[in-house]
Amino acid sequence: MTSSSSPSQDTKRFAHSHPEGLRADALMEEDVAWSHEIDGERDGDQFDRSERAALRRVAGLSTELEDVTEVEYRQLRLERVVLVGVWTSGTAEDADNSLAELAALAETAGALVLDGVIQRRDKPDAATYIGSGKADELRDIVLETGADTVICDGELSPGQLIHLEDVVKVKVIDRTALILDIFAQHAKSREGKAQVALAQMQYMLPRLRGWGQSLSRQMGGGKGGGLATRGPGETKIETDRRRIREKMAKMRREIAEMKTGREIKRQERKRHRVPSVAIAGYTNAGKSSLLNRLTGAGVLVENALFATLDPTVRRAETPSGRLYTLADTVGFVRHLPHHLVEAFRSTMEEVGESDLILHVVDGSHPNPEEQLAAVREVIRDVGAIDVPEVVVINKADAADPLTLQRLMRIEKRSIAVSARTGKGIDELLTLIDDLLPRPSVEVEALVPYTHGKLVARAHTEGEVISAEHTAEGTLLKARVHEELAADLTPYVPAQLA
Repeated sequence: MTSSSSPSQDTKRFAHSHPEGLRADALMEEDVAWSHEIDGERDGDQFDRSERAALRRVAGLSTELEDVTEVEYRQLRLERVVLVGVWTSGTAEDADNSLAELAALAETAGALVLDGVIQRRDKPDAATYIGSGKADELRDIVLETGADTVICDGELSPGQLIHLEDVVKVKVIDRTALILDIFAQHAKSREGKAQVALAQMQYMLPRLRGWGQSLSRQMGGGKGGGLATRGPGETKIETDRRRIREKMAKMRREIAEMKTGREIKRQERKRHRVPSVAIAGYTNAGKSSLLNRLTGAGVLVENALFATLDPTVRRAETPSGRLYTLADTVGFVRHLPHHLVEAFRSTMEEVGESDLILHVVDGSHPNPEEQLAAVREVIRDVGAIDVPEVVVINKADAADPLTLQRLMRIEKRSIAVSARTGKGIDELLTLIDDLLPRPSVEVEALVPYTHGKLVARAHTEGEVISAEHTAEGTLLKARVHEELAADLTPYVPAQLA
């Protein structure tokens, strides 16, 4: 961490008002947790003017390592960043949690977090996000720490990015660009890469910026320009924008073509009446760990934000023997960039098309209710409002018992589990069995052995109550859907017909 001297009188270390501060080493542990000393229940209006104007230093966000050789190695390959947040509403703890999440995002992207500051304002400054005076102080902090990048905890307008960069003299990126960078690193499938590329181009289009006059030059209009270059021409920046728009149109066509393959598979599952369950939730809540625990799938599990970008669909079986599919989906985060929601809409359709949503939330997080609200906002965006939902409170082994009680009281249909230890998994499987839609028709049929496929279909598409082998064939009693019931009708014994 940098020295404790303040760039100006009204800029102070966060530790001054928050003795414990934040512990950065917690960001590196399996369950990200923060230690706070709780301030009073004051709202923003009760702070005096000097407090509202203060740029608060957030202690404990440095992730530099103690071993010098390790630090030198990391400094060679990682960007060195200072985090900046604007605290406009909520409590001091909310502001700290938000910046701590930004630190975790920066770590996931491969950055070295040197320092973090929070600016108390009614709303972000229209020109420089934190105000001109505070931007000068931020420049001093950048010089003091030797940072090469500033990350802002919000989506900045093109003008704000340009003005803040002009003051601090290093690269400035916002939360949206950071999340896009993480997605670009983690996308593995062809479709995932195309979706990220489309979102990045949508983000970059209004933010193209030229240094000097290189992007202001016009083509054509002069002598020797050659065929098709005469006339007013277009500036280089206009040419770049046109090329980006053409690439975006091509990407959208490619994504639409790739979407067809997944839709065919989904229709096939629906035709066979296989119920589907989608696992949705905040990033790093433990969705992939839960999928592995429920199905033994062996999907990548990593203590990193957005480790899963490509949806994984696995077959599973309820305790009563009914088949269903489990889909692991991309994680959500507060203020997920709308470019990404739009680009990943086709992958998120797994949630909207499912029969049941397992909404996974990290029970050990300081503010799980906020995570639940952020995920539900995205679920609404993809049109999955009518799908039944079970709140699965994961990491129960590391959670505060009072938090668990509070969540289970608020969320009427909820269950506490630990994907790591297996606690509560059996109860969750029973709950899934109870909530999945059941076939509507109950039939009893004597199926000849020559038509064994009908018995097999009853096992995969329906719910077999009993199957008894007799001399004439299989005496089957099962709950099935209407289509299969019609196929079994010829074999219903006369006394039952």
